[in-house]
This record gives sequence, C-alpha cells and structure tokens, in this order.
Amino acid sequence: MVLAARENLKDKMLKRLLIACLLVVLCGCTGLLPKGSSDTPVRFENFEQAKAAAERIVGRQTTVEELKALGFDPVTRPNVTLIPYPEIVAKLAPYPGVPVEQLDSGIQQCIREQSACRGYQFHFERQDRKREGNFLLDFLNFKRDTYITGWWFDALIVVSDGLVLFRNYGGQAATDRVEKQSNPLGPLQPSGEAAGVYLLH
Repeated sequence: MVLAARENLKDKMLKRLLIACLLVVLCGCTGLLPKGSSDTPVRFENFEQAKAAAERIVGRQTTVEELKALGFDPVTRPNVTLIPYPEIVAKLAPYPGVPVEQLDSGIQQCIREQSACRGYQFHFERQDRKREGNFLLDFLNFKRDTYITGWWFDALIVVSDGLVLFRNYGGQAATDRVEKQSNPLGPLQPSGEAAGVYLLH
C-alpha cells in the first residue's frame, strides 16, 4: 500500500515536471534560441580603432615595419589578400583617359615600378547573430528572425621596397539588420522544397 502510494506520488511529480517544461517552451523562451558570432583575427575592438590606425599610415613615409606595428602586417596577419600589379593599376587608375600626372604620387610611383609594386587588401570583421522570437515556432522551423550586428573594415595598402606608397580604406562602422524566414510547412519545408525540385526535373 505504501509502495503504491509512493509510485503514485512519483508519477504525479513527473507529470508536473513535464507540464512545467512544456509551459516554458510554449511561453516562447528566447533564452533557448541559438546565438553565434564570427570574427576575423584582429587587434582592433571596433571600426573606429581600425580607422584611426589606418589614418596613421602615410604614403611614401610609413615603412612596412611601422605598418606591422599599426596592426597591418602583410606577412603574418590572416585574412590578407595579395593583389598583383595589374590588378592594382585597375583598382587605382581605372580610367585610361586620366593623365598619370593627375594621380596620387604614390600611385604614380607604383606604375613606374610595375611588378616591384605590391598591394595588400586587409579585411577585419566582427559579426554577432542572435535569433529572437517564439521558441516553439523557431524550433519547429515555422518562423525564424535572426538579428545581426557588428562592423567590418577594409584597407588597401600598396607597398614597394619596404615603403608604403598609398593607402585607402572603407567599411561599415555598425551593421544592424534582421533576416526573417517564414516556412508555412514548418519542419516539412525542406521535404516539400526537395519534392518540388524533383517534380520540376
């Protein structure tokens, strides 16, 4: 009799626990939704720091060693693209009708030195992704709202013989956008799309 009462009490407690868990899910607990971030390895905390460092680079004055100290190391820094001479000219002097004399002095020197001139494209970025909304709708793939924040910075630096000839930069100080995804079929959506592709072919 006592054993049966204990088993009955256990069953009741288990049911209550399951109901409590279900209520948490149905209330749309956003804390259970996934979050993520992506970074390119960088010494800069934000866009303004990267911009301030880039503005300290002076054409025909800053050396490659000083460039490294500023956080723009063309040798060991990841996410750096080496740009060959023909592409540098296409980027820096895109209009053939413009006389060479009217171009920046650093670009003129690069054109004169041709293959001895090297270009480096630096890319720094931080991106945070956070899903918000109703947990159950998200979990079952009916509706997903992803909020994306962060920043990115690009710098083009042209060097020759250990000296910076020219630098330019750009980017976005603050990224703030929302990606919305709606799937009427919910968890069956991928199957429905696959079936549609199969029928079309």
